Amino acid sequence: MSIALIDYGAGNLQSVHNALKAAGASDVAVTADADVVRRADRIVLPGVGAFGACAAGLRAIPGMVEALEERGLRGGVPFLGVCVGMQLMATTGHEMGSHGGLGWIAGEVAAIAPAPGIRVPHMGWNDVRPIKPHPLIAAGEAYFLHSYAFTGADVLATTDHGGSITAAIGRDNLLGVQFHPEKSQAYGLALIERFLEWRP
Repeated sequence: MSIALIDYGAGNLQSVHNALKAAGASDVAVTADADVVRRADRIVLPGVGAFGACAAGLRAIPGMVEALEERGLRGGVPFLGVCVGMQLMATTGHEMGSHGGLGWIAGEVAAIAPAPGIRVPHMGWNDVRPIKPHPLIAAGEAYFLHSYAFTGADVLATTDHGGSITAAIGRDNLLGVQFHPEKSQAYGLALIERFLEWRP
């Protein structure tokens, strides 16, 4: 089973790669090659940084968005977006201006509203609370690090940080998580193991 871990200059690639290997993946290609994505059995889109810069970096790779749409959106290949990789699944991101996302899941990404006693960025361990049954998402604690959050359709789980914040989104073969499974120890490793076995 081959896994394409997308390298577009905006991901914590080594940590995600290590977590995939620790979960049992044997064939992980860190790649910026659209043809590798087209051949992959699973796709992981990581992401660290600003929404607009990440979207631009992804679109700058020849054929990459088209390959992701061909295999992930229309081809049924299991897809996992992590942190900004999840946010890029949305329609629009409002970080340093408004920027188009992939538009796979209707919604927008906007700044977490400051509140008394609530720090932004949302950083550290917090509960993941499933709101819809999903074979990959379980209740538990995961590691978060973000200042912007998704609101929109297909929310699978939330967390609390001065109010409800989206922790996971998805439908069909698509899954996005706002937290970092590669930093979430046993909880994150178990999620990645389920992703490797997933047959949506």
